[in-house]
Amino acid sequence: MLLIRTSRDEDLPAITAIYAHHVLHGTGTFETEPPGIADMTTRRADVLSKGLPYLVAEHDGRLAGFAYGNWFKPRPAYRYSVEDSIYLAPDLHRKGLGRALLAELLTRCETADIRKVMAIIGDSANAGSIGVHRALGFVQVGTIASCGWKLGAWRDIVIMEKTLGAGNTKPPLDPAAR
Repeated sequence: MLLIRTSRDEDLPAITAIYAHHVLHGTGTFETEPPGIADMTTRRADVLSKGLPYLVAEHDGRLAGFAYGNWFKPRPAYRYSVEDSIYLAPDLHRKGLGRALLAELLTRCETADIRKVMAIIGDSANAGSIGVHRALGFVQVGTIASCGWKLGAWRDIVIMEKTLGAGNTKPPLDPAAR
């Protein structure tokens, strides 16, 4: 059974382990040294302090993945645009968990009056991430070729976007609130 919920402090060891695997063995992130629990705790607190979602997926009682949205850039004008991040346990890919987790993240971002979600996907060969984003309505808006060196090769990033809610057709609910 799949349960998607808001992350809790006690999820951080599993979140850290999942992310460490992707740092060490994957190209979806361009980090090369896995952060420890203290760093991951600080990163999660930063997301939550902005009123943004940080979710986990449990599959059969096990933490299977996590996803969050954080401001696309740190300057305040970007506070209605987020970059999504989603990572699954390495043995749980291609089971629909990523799609369900990303769909819930998008719902919660829209509830938080986020208007634009960007996916900055490491490695143009990352068919799984590109595919799940495309399936949920993201469109590819660019590729930056050979901008990162990881695991012995130059890697591209693929830039995708999705507009939420009213998009740019009207102002945010309370522009002064954030």
